[in-house]
Amino acid sequence: MSWFDAIILAIVQGLTEFLPISSSAHIRVVGEWLQIGDPGATFTAIIQIGTELAVVVFFWKDIVRIIQRWAGSLRGKVEKNDPDARMGWWIIIGSVPIVVLGFIFQDLIRTQLRSLWLVATMLIVFGVILGLADVLGRRQKDLTKLDAKDGLIYGFAQALALIPGVSRSGGTITAGRMMGYDRPSAARYAFLLAIPAVFGSGLYELYSAIKEPSGVTAIEFGPTLLATVIAFVVGWIVIKFLMKWVETRSFMPFVIYRIALGTLLMMLLALGVMDPLAGSA
Repeated sequence: MSWFDAIILAIVQGLTEFLPISSSAHIRVVGEWLQIGDPGATFTAIIQIGTELAVVVFFWKDIVRIIQRWAGSLRGKVEKNDPDARMGWWIIIGSVPIVVLGFIFQDLIRTQLRSLWLVATMLIVFGVILGLADVLGRRQKDLTKLDAKDGLIYGFAQALALIPGVSRSGGTITAGRMMGYDRPSAARYAFLLAIPAVFGSGLYELYSAIKEPSGVTAIEFGPTLLATVIAFVVGWIVIKFLMKWVETRSFMPFVIYRIALGTLLMMLLALGVMDPLAGSA
C-alpha cells in the first residue's frame, strides 16, 4: 500500500464511518478500485481508531459525565437510577454481543465475510431495512427511555457490522428506529455504543500486527498511522454534519445510495469487471 492509497482510504473511512452506508464496504470496494486488493480487516480496524477518537472529542463532555456518574453509582455516591449512570451500564451491556461474536468469528471476518458479493448484498438488504425502519419508526422515545433490553438489542444490531456492508451506525440506528427512538437519539447512542467496540477491535488488531506481522494481520505502519490521523479529522467533520442532519431530515438519501451502490457493485461483479475475492486472505 502506498502513501497515496492510505490517504484515499483514510478519507473514505472518515466520510463513511458515521453515515449509515458502511465504511468497511467502502474500504473494501475502494481498495479494489485502487488495484491494491482488499486492504484487510486489520488495516480497517486500526484506522477506525482515528474516527472513533473523533467521537470521543465530539462527545467528550457527555463521556466524562457518564463515566463519572457511573463510577459514582458503584461507590454509592450517585443513585443507581441516575440517567447517566444507567447509560454507562447500557453501553457496557450493548458492547457484549460484538465482543463475543467478534472473538468467536474473527477468522471468518478476515476472510470469507469480505467477499464483494456479500458486501453488495448487505448494502442493498440493510439499506431497505433502514428505509422501512426510518419510515415506520414511532419516533416517540429518547435516550431516557433506554433500558437493558433495548441496550442489548442495540448491541446485537451493532454486531451485525462485523459483516462488511451492514454498517455499524446503520445497524444500530436501524434497531433504534425500529424500537421507536427518534433519529437524534438513535444516532447519539450508536456513536457512544461504538466507542468500546471500535477501540477494543482496533487495539487488538494493532497488537496482533505487532506481535505476528504476517498474513492477514500484516500492515505497513507508516501509511496506516497517517490514515488513522486523516480519518480522525474527516470523521469529526462528518459527525457534526450528521448530528445536524438527523434533527430535521430522514435517512432516505442514504438508503437510496446504499441500494444504488450495491446494485452497481453486483453488476460489475456479474460482468467480471471486479473479482469478489481479489486480495482477500
